[in-house]
Amino acid sequence: MAADGPVVQVRGEAYREVPPELARFAVTATARDRDREATLTRLAERAAAVRVLLDGSEPTVARRETGDLRVRPETRRSGERVVAWHGSVTTTVTVTDFTALGELMLRLADQDQVEVAGPWWELRPDSPAYREARHAAIGDALLRAREYAEALGARVTALIELADAGPADRPMFARAAFAGAGGGAPEFELDPQPQTVQAAVQARFTISEPVLG
Repeated sequence: MAADGPVVQVRGEAYREVPPELARFAVTATARDRDREATLTRLAERAAAVRVLLDGSEPTVARRETGDLRVRPETRRSGERVVAWHGSVTTTVTVTDFTALGELMLRLADQDQVEVAGPWWELRPDSPAYREARHAAIGDALLRAREYAEALGARVTALIELADAGPADRPMFARAAFAGAGGGAPEFELDPQPQTVQAAVQARFTISEPVLG
């Protein structure tokens, strides 16, 4: 669109800190034995125990995904002779109820040969916080354009171009690690970490004739 008259170009920005909406953590069950089949059997039993505990934690658990299954041999330094087999399987758990998060993580960590890592706090991909930040960035651009125009004794008359120029939204993470050690699980509270949401736009406006005298 061709500009008709003087043009002012501005950058509008918005920065927000908002509460997280999701928490993710990883649960890894491990096993080790000289016999490969024994290793797989133990690993399957421990993974099943994790599943049972997660089944009993609904609806606290919104989603879970099992992946990163590893089975590897341990060999002597001087050759290829296998002296033991190591196995592990990791499940990623997504939680929306933060009040039960710490207790759930510690209950999982109390299982035999189970490690828990996390949580990683996040926003939902479609969180309203992103839209609100973009709207605020547009408002900031318009405010800046009006301030520049006012300083010149002019006023904003039309929008020529508006483009997204913001950095990628970067969720903030907090991590803790828990390893199963037996015995009763202690109480543990986790404080959700605020998430940073940023947006920026580039905008071009036409303004009325400046008063330069």
